[in-house]
Amino acid sequence: MSIAEFIRESVLRPRLKQAGALVVYDADRRYREQCFDLAGDKVRVVDASESSIESREAALLALREVGHPQTPVDGVLIYVPRKRPESDEDKQADPFALYAECGAVFPQDDGDEYLSLCLRARPDHATEIRQVFANSSGGPTFAVIDAIGGGVSWPHLRATLRVESGREILAALLAPSGAQTTALKEQEGWVQEARDFLRATLGLSLKTRGKTWSALADELWRYVLFSEFVFDLPVALPATLQGVPHAPMEARPIVEDVCDRLRSDPKSCAIYIERAEAIEAELNLSDLCGAIEDLGERDTFPFEERTFLRTAIKGIVTGDTDATRRVLTRQKSSVWLGKGESQAQWDLIRAGLSLVEACDDFERQLPDHARSQAELIDFYLGSLREADRLQREFEQAAGDFLDQHGLMHEVIGQARARYRRLAEKVQGVFVKHVETAGWPPAGRLANADAFDRLVADRLKESGRKVAYLMVDALRYELGVALEKLLAEDGPVELQAAYAQLPTITLVGMASLLPGARAGLTLSLENDAPVPKLAGAPVGNVAQRMSVLSKRYGDRFEEMPLNDFVRGKPKIAETVDLLVLRSTEIDSQLESNPETTLGLIPGTLKLIRVALHKLRGMGFKEAVIVTDHGFFLNAQAEAGDVCVKPQGTWPVNAHDRMMLGTGSSDGHSLVVGAEKVGIRGDFAQVAMPRSMAPYRSGHLYFHGGASLAEAVVPVLVARLDTASHAEQRKVMVELTYKNGAKRITTRLPVIEVVLVSDDMFSQDVSLEILLEAQDSKGNVVGEPRPGGDVNPATRTVTLMPGQRKQIALRMDDEFRGKFSVKALNPTTLALASKGSELALETDYTE
Repeated sequence: MSIAEFIRESVLRPRLKQAGALVVYDADRRYREQCFDLAGDKVRVVDASESSIESREAALLALREVGHPQTPVDGVLIYVPRKRPESDEDKQADPFALYAECGAVFPQDDGDEYLSLCLRARPDHATEIRQVFANSSGGPTFAVIDAIGGGVSWPHLRATLRVESGREILAALLAPSGAQTTALKEQEGWVQEARDFLRATLGLSLKTRGKTWSALADELWRYVLFSEFVFDLPVALPATLQGVPHAPMEARPIVEDVCDRLRSDPKSCAIYIERAEAIEAELNLSDLCGAIEDLGERDTFPFEERTFLRTAIKGIVTGDTDATRRVLTRQKSSVWLGKGESQAQWDLIRAGLSLVEACDDFERQLPDHARSQAELIDFYLGSLREADRLQREFEQAAGDFLDQHGLMHEVIGQARARYRRLAEKVQGVFVKHVETAGWPPAGRLANADAFDRLVADRLKESGRKVAYLMVDALRYELGVALEKLLAEDGPVELQAAYAQLPTITLVGMASLLPGARAGLTLSLENDAPVPKLAGAPVGNVAQRMSVLSKRYGDRFEEMPLNDFVRGKPKIAETVDLLVLRSTEIDSQLESNPETTLGLIPGTLKLIRVALHKLRGMGFKEAVIVTDHGFFLNAQAEAGDVCVKPQGTWPVNAHDRMMLGTGSSDGHSLVVGAEKVGIRGDFAQVAMPRSMAPYRSGHLYFHGGASLAEAVVPVLVARLDTASHAEQRKVMVELTYKNGAKRITTRLPVIEVVLVSDDMFSQDVSLEILLEAQDSKGNVVGEPRPGGDVNPATRTVTLMPGQRKQIALRMDDEFRGKFSVKALNPTTLALASKGSELALETDYTE
């Protein structure tokens, strides 16, 4: 189709037919012939070239005929050889503007410009067309446009690749499908045509003499990607790169379009990443362009991503968080998120930004909630505890990230400093209220009341089975996360409780026993504190479980939570009280807090699975309690300690509280032990007024009095009313790098998609748990938290048809074959038939 035919049949005629009236403004008198070619029995064409009065009269008469039952006129076209009026004043002076308002107008927008029309008519020759326009002041004639390409339509390429448009041909030559690759190998005649096509489309004269696709593809990939890089670069290329071939500026639209396609298509993005990395290394772009601060808007090559990363970091450090947020929004669609290392760095930026902004907000709000202990606690329960959650997630992200380029230290330092500043201000208010109001707060649930008020009454009913989960170091914000998790499976209620001081395990766990409110005391024996209940020691697990065994006899049984979930426990029918114990959170953080924060979700997962198992055993309720919370002291520095007060302090509880006698000073508060709920051999307690411990080096601590250490969750989950969702026709599909079977990085990115054939399930989400397991079922890889992965539970939520790229962190020591499985997070069964992927490690070290 010639350009004239295209304009007449694809632009003017459809517009006239739809509107009934069309005004064509043509100052260059380029389209006159096409307009009059439309004249016929049913179309009136009015020429406004000669007499304005006569043409206005002719237009009026023709318009009156349109749609009249006694006339066959379907439309009127008015040809006006003048520029289209733009302003209201110009339209008032134009006698034909009325017809344009009633019907349609040409040109209507930028898409009707002559260049745009030519590109639409001959999309396969866009580069040549742009070059012709660049060299023609008034625009080329129709004959020149029609002569471009000599009528070539690339028949061999279209037939071989089974595509139509030039852009589809280019994309297929870069990243052919399996069928296209086979066709390129088996068929002949396309090679010379491909050379002509690339010359016409991109201005590329292939240097390779090879006649295979692979030889052509190597040169084509380098040419296309380097061209996009050059187009986007705001400054001149370094001298050493100026000789590298790239497309003319006229080819920019097609180059950028095909690059966008390759990056956004799940089938080609892995190929794009591999090619871009290889070309970057081949051209040494990272070294040659590393000093350029502004590399443009597109991150064609991986080294460019660091430019955007530096912008995001600068925003956090300087307080320009809007700039950071703009970069984060842009990076959500970046192809480099297909690399686990890239996901890790952006998740850390995102977590740092969230923490900094939240701390700023809470610091502004604090004075409005600081008047009383009750107001401060309610502020913490309502929103301030979010700062603890965000800090834990940030430290989790920081612990998972290996900063190979040394870029993140400023972000990490800034985020930690902001959290510590907020924590210190809150602690200052909190300690003042403890000094005046004491602890635990009056009129609220103390941990020492938890068993009697939440468990004992339920057990008065014979045969009513209750599980009592004693979870070490489940601080309040983790309780909130656990409530959201358990609510997926049935009703659950969360309330706050107030820990027994000092907030250490042997005291806190003892306070969760029956009769603790009246009978718990703390003695000093052999220079160590010993909790006693009604005079009997309850400082270890055996002693505490003995209290329950003596009280409930064969109605009681206990075991570690992990044994209950992983094993096949046989619970006697007489058992109404089953105690499940978990120490994982506390023991992991005590041993290595910098690297074990990521293990916390495993405990929450165990609790969820345990409740599912309990439900199947006929238990009615599960009561989940904890002994104390904790504080992550990541901002600790040399000398960041509290000076011990004067006095005699025989007991030092985890360097956060001392028991004995002495006097207050500017660093420590000293109050009567009874005032803070401690009965026994100690007259007074000392506690830091700040969040610093009495000894340096603690990255994780508890034992003292602070909101994070002493406000804890209690959850009651109903196990007899859970509504089980109907099985839906969904399937979770897992892929890695378009079918690759070996991973070469310890952060492989797995693509997850939820496929649903059920029309009634299209708006229903599905939660899954991804795990990499070895042949024995041992977990050897888990999702990195952050982004699409819930940091508290490490689960992923999908909508039907939705694709997500999830980075797994593999166990450093594992080598060999493994399977990635999509599991139901409640039952740990496969989420759907076939929702697992067999892979194998292939590390190069």
